[in-house]
Amino acid sequence: MIHLLKEVGRGKRGARDLTYEEALQAAESILGLQATPAQIGAFFIAERIKMESVEELEAFVKVGREYADRSFVHEGVDCAGPYDGRKSSFFSTLATAFVLAAADLPVTLHGTASLPPKWGITLSDILAEKGITGPLLAKESCVRAAQQSGVLYVHAEEWCPPLKNLRPIREELGMRTVLNTAEKFVDYSHSPFLTFGVYHNTVFDRLSRLIMKLGYRKAIIIQGSEGSDELFIHRPTRTYRVEKGEANLQIIDPEAYGLDTPVPDISWTPSEQADVTEQVLQGTGDIAFIYQVLLNGAVRLQLADKVRSVEEGIYTCKALLDSGKPWELYNKWLSLLLESVPNDGWTSPIVRHVSY
Repeated sequence: MIHLLKEVGRGKRGARDLTYEEALQAAESILGLQATPAQIGAFFIAERIKMESVEELEAFVKVGREYADRSFVHEGVDCAGPYDGRKSSFFSTLATAFVLAAADLPVTLHGTASLPPKWGITLSDILAEKGITGPLLAKESCVRAAQQSGVLYVHAEEWCPPLKNLRPIREELGMRTVLNTAEKFVDYSHSPFLTFGVYHNTVFDRLSRLIMKLGYRKAIIIQGSEGSDELFIHRPTRTYRVEKGEANLQIIDPEAYGLDTPVPDISWTPSEQADVTEQVLQGTGDIAFIYQVLLNGAVRLQLADKVRSVEEGIYTCKALLDSGKPWELYNKWLSLLLESVPNDGWTSPIVRHVSY
């Protein structure tokens, strides 16, 4: 590990990108905890200063996938939002997931307890408000709920143990690391479609090249609210569509679909996030949040070839919300997660067994 540190830690001008093979060595040393905490922290800081290359990110994704439980639960869309959560915006992905599931498009959501640098509200916090914590988020329970609802939630630190082991170092550093990007690409369900949130548009090109290497059928990179993969409803959103070996900038303007709406200023808490999610799924509450779910659902349906246009997707999502099916699926999902899993002897396969 020391010789790799010397290459990435020579300062802003002297540092160089690692080759893919070197990056694999670094990723294995870090995710396998072969490197010391000091070496891991030094590597994270050096990469933060240098900025990760496509090859370095690809290596960390590859090794992360090898350590993870990647079950073939369902094929659909993977919604990859930031694991450091949010502080000032509605978590529309949760409600959107059940609209998509009602349209027969399975969804995989994933995350952890909050992380730096934002330390915001996460999906884990929202689930905790509904009484779903600890053993209730066991893999078997989440898989069973997904099989009957079409929505899989992955607690990433349970499905990919190195992420749990590296949390203390990340918390001590308090800054963004290569893992903030790589952990969102583990792809726990082998999803052909991906939505990926970014904070800065400067990473569009780099991430689009990485997505092509990782083999997704179609993906959309979204410069969404607080770095999420969620489209704004009160202003245009910059996105990159990645498919067939090409990446193209696409500005999605809610005004073009008659959805441009001011967003109310709310002091968000996990409880408020859960309440607004349930209001939207029942077709009530502030229209801005309903419109946000309609637009995000429509773009994902088009991405997965479920509809021919965003306009058709909006009408489809509106009809589904009016039917009550997303609300029914959400309640089924919650009730299944709140139940204990029958002891039938089944356990999900682990791709790689490592002692820590």
